[in-house]
Amino acid sequence: MTKIQVAVALSGGVDSAVAAALLQQQGYAVTGFYMKNWSDEADAHYRGTVQPCPWQNDLADVAAICAQLGIDWQSINFEKDYRTKVFQYFLEEIQAGRTPNPDIMCNTQIKFLSFLDKMLNLGYDKIATGHYARITTVPATAVATRHNLMLQRGRDSNKDQSYFIYHLNQAQLKHIIFPIGGMLKAQVRQLASNFHLPVANKPDSQGLCFIGDINFKAFVGQYLQAEPGPMQLVDGTIVGQHSGLPYYTIGQRHGIALGGTGPYYVVDKRINNNTLIIAPGSNNPALLSNWFTFSSGHWISGQRPADTFNCTVKIRYRSADINCTVRGERVELHQPARAVTPGQFAVFYDGAQVLGGGVIVDRELLV
Repeated sequence: MTKIQVAVALSGGVDSAVAAALLQQQGYAVTGFYMKNWSDEADAHYRGTVQPCPWQNDLADVAAICAQLGIDWQSINFEKDYRTKVFQYFLEEIQAGRTPNPDIMCNTQIKFLSFLDKMLNLGYDKIATGHYARITTVPATAVATRHNLMLQRGRDSNKDQSYFIYHLNQAQLKHIIFPIGGMLKAQVRQLASNFHLPVANKPDSQGLCFIGDINFKAFVGQYLQAEPGPMQLVDGTIVGQHSGLPYYTIGQRHGIALGGTGPYYVVDKRINNNTLIIAPGSNNPALLSNWFTFSSGHWISGQRPADTFNCTVKIRYRSADINCTVRGERVELHQPARAVTPGQFAVFYDGAQVLGGGVIVDRELLV
């Protein structure tokens, strides 16, 4: 029988390397692909003198991984797509006073759109990545008449990445494999050692290349005009100046040095008059919201669960699940949430199952 052809997205890290090794062990015909999304060529325009992106090191690791496994590989360039669909989005959202999540946009627009489409056009049956998430088949019930695949959290709750890929749909899910989604990180590390992979002890990556460990203010300041403006308390008292609204996000403490009482946290950013609203204390009532609204709703099954339904929601990647009731595009939280942030993504869950999500637009603001 002809083997199923799988294109594995290799980042040079341990997770995708183990994913490739497992698929090869399971009898798939595996080819590795390194997605070149951001490089020195882009750095010349987008990074200035900031520490360069180490893509060459990752590419060398991909070559070493594939040599160890004895599989073919190639580098594929998505820099143009990345700049127009991810980086430009990142800048536009910050300029508009919102807080973007380029990790979600990278998954949505590059890994599971540009890469998936190109691989299918090249004749591959499926793609695979090292995401900590699972794809399961819906049991044969009435629900299965509407869809038959669902996305679930990864087994390792500390590494679960289902939040970042809530935008997958049925057509995409049937062409995707997540080989390590049912494993714990410790198991993945052990398998990397068992497979003698050269990246078995490589540290986990720390976010997107163009953000990485750089000075965020210095980086963003290269591309956006940020004007200083008034910084005021929730009662309207002006207490200082901020250095530019693009450099702040809701709930932020860093960069607000007023002395005296404090510490102070960002409550709101008012683009219309270039004002930063702050409040003392990490749990100040002004930071809490009982509801928010969202737009661009996406449902993995292809349709909304119901006009009104109960579920849990994550308002950012590392936030705890919050019980809520979703009515239309309004999310009523069963307990107040801290620092609900426009521009971030709300992802809805039913237990382990990812229902879908959307972009946070507005929230209750008690100022």
